[in-house]
Amino acid sequence: MVWIFVLVVYLITANIFAYIAMAKDKDAAQKKQWRIKESTLMWIAALGGSIGMLWAMHKLRHKTKHDKFRLGVPLILLCQILLAIFIIVMIYK
Repeated sequence: MVWIFVLVVYLITANIFAYIAMAKDKDAAQKKQWRIKESTLMWIAALGGSIGMLWAMHKLRHKTKHDKFRLGVPLILLCQILLAIFIIVMIYK
């Protein structure tokens, strides 16, 4: 059961990191400074930060007009939810 705790801590950390990354990218965009690559932001979402990324997109109104993000991040989240359901079903079968 320790793995559940580790997973929860990881996901919380990944989502906080995703939110901060989007906030920094928005700030850099407004200041016309160096930006975080879109592929990096998508990887952050794919590695567990999809909820934080989605939250930041809507709260900060950042990347909401880009189809890659508007459709991609929710799709990543859906895949993560389906994977979690599959794993839970396989473990408790």
